Amino acid sequence: MESPIPSQELMHNNEKVFFAFRTMEENHTRTGGKPDIPHRHDFYTILLVKNAQGRHIIDYVEYPITPGTVFLLNPGQIHQIIIESEPSGDIIMFNDEFLHFNFIRAEFISNLGLFSLGTTVPPLQIEAEAMEKIMNYSNEIKTAFTGSNPYRFDIISSYLKLFLIECSQFAVHSKEENPQAIESGRAIVKVFKELLEQNFAQWHRVNTYARQLNITPDYLNNVIKSSIGKSAKELITQRIVLEAKRLGLHSDLSSKEIAFSLGFDDPSHFSKLFKNETGQSFTEFKNILEKSLLNK
Repeated sequence: MESPIPSQELMHNNEKVFFAFRTMEENHTRTGGKPDIPHRHDFYTILLVKNAQGRHIIDYVEYPITPGTVFLLNPGQIHQIIIESEPSGDIIMFNDEFLHFNFIRAEFISNLGLFSLGTTVPPLQIEAEAMEKIMNYSNEIKTAFTGSNPYRFDIISSYLKLFLIECSQFAVHSKEENPQAIESGRAIVKVFKELLEQNFAQWHRVNTYARQLNITPDYLNNVIKSSIGKSAKELITQRIVLEAKRLGLHSDLSSKEIAFSLGFDDPSHFSKLFKNETGQSFTEFKNILEKSLLNK
């Protein structure tokens, strides 16, 4: 089923690109300060807030926009920015092709724990000394992007890696994380996330994923729990609920139709799962979010 949620491609000067840089000030001027509508990107987005007040709604979770905050969005996440004052900050955007062509390994991105498939990474609160470093890296990226150096994307990729490494120390990691488990299980985690993203509407059981990976369900749960701090079952449930939220707010499908589209033969099972995960019924969620987030 085709999603009605607007999806934006990575563009610069009306052309498709692999990398782009712009400022929050430019965006604010372009929109006239009006909130954008909820939408998704097909690329990674980093929002470095230097000075701004407002709200950033990412996959239906609302976060305050305050100075010294860094937001990191994975491709496909739905978000909406509501700015309450003249902003100052940088927006760095890149896609998988940029990473590939500039020899930035997928493992480098995933191991930093800053971007996550199907889940939201909380915004980073950056300390003053590190913020100065990060802003310097961002300025170097901007200078290279707007310049004519033939090696500008080599420069950009180098500073982007430094930027992300500096940010990674402020990521909130689970207390249950174990570096050795993360290292030994990262291939399993990567394939599991890919399988989950492709099959969450059909595969609801851990043993289905474990069978595809040729491991036991217990081992899969242990690897995922050690690496991410959540069980495989929790990630499956969260991904189903996230998609239900997206469809509930951005389509005309009924609760029953959404349940069927997500692989539930009995809509009551979907309703129970949703309420157990969120603490509210699907109808309550839809009514509250429509009023509090989309109509402000």
